[in-house]
Amino acid sequence: MKKALIIVDVQNDFCEGGALAVPGANEVIPYINLLMEENEYDQIILTQDWHPSNHKSFASNNGRKVGESIILNGVPQFMWPDHCVQGTLGAEFHKDLNRDKVTHVIQKGKNTEIDAYSGFQDNNHFMKTGLDDFLKYHEIQLVEIVGLAMDYCVKFTCTDAVANGYVTCLHFNGTRAVNVKPDNGRDAIYEMIQKGVTVLG
Repeated sequence: MKKALIIVDVQNDFCEGGALAVPGANEVIPYINLLMEENEYDQIILTQDWHPSNHKSFASNNGRKVGESIILNGVPQFMWPDHCVQGTLGAEFHKDLNRDKVTHVIQKGKNTEIDAYSGFQDNNHFMKTGLDDFLKYHEIQLVEIVGLAMDYCVKFTCTDAVANGYVTCLHFNGTRAVNVKPDNGRDAIYEMIQKGVTVLG
C-alpha cells in the first residue's frame, strides 16, 4: 500500500511569534522531522495557506473584529487576523521544518472570496486544490497527516481524505489546536474519529 505524509500549514504565521500563532506549534516540528527521517513515504506533501492581502476571511477587510463571524458566500466564516499573505515572511514554511524529502506543495486559500481550510478543497466545495488528483496519480492509498491547526485545517484535510477514499491517520503528537474555544481541539478529535480517521499516538 503506497502512503503519503501530508504536512499541513507549518508556516511562520501559525508558529511562535506569528500573526495567528497556534499554542505549542513549534513543538510539532521535531516530531514531523523525525517521522520523515524514520519512515519511508512514497510522497511527502506540504500544504500552504497562500492568501491574497484582500482575502475576505481577514477581519481587517470586512470592518470586523477578530473572532466575529460573518456569512461569506453562504457559509459561516470566522474572522481571522491577516495571516499567510502571499509573498510575506509569515506565509513561508518554518525554517526548522526539514523539506529535503518533500515532493509536492499544495497552495490553498488563494481565492479572495472563499476560505480553504482543507488541503483538498475550499470551504464551499467549489474548487479542488489538485491534492486528490496528485495522490491518485501516484496511486497513494494511505495518508498520514500532521501539522496546524488540529481544529481547522488539519481536521478538514483529514475528513476530506476519508471522503476521497484514503485510509487516513492523524498523528496526534504532530498537531496542535488553535482552541478558539477551550474544547475545540477535543471536539475535533471526536469528529475525526466519527468520520473514520485513525488517531495515532
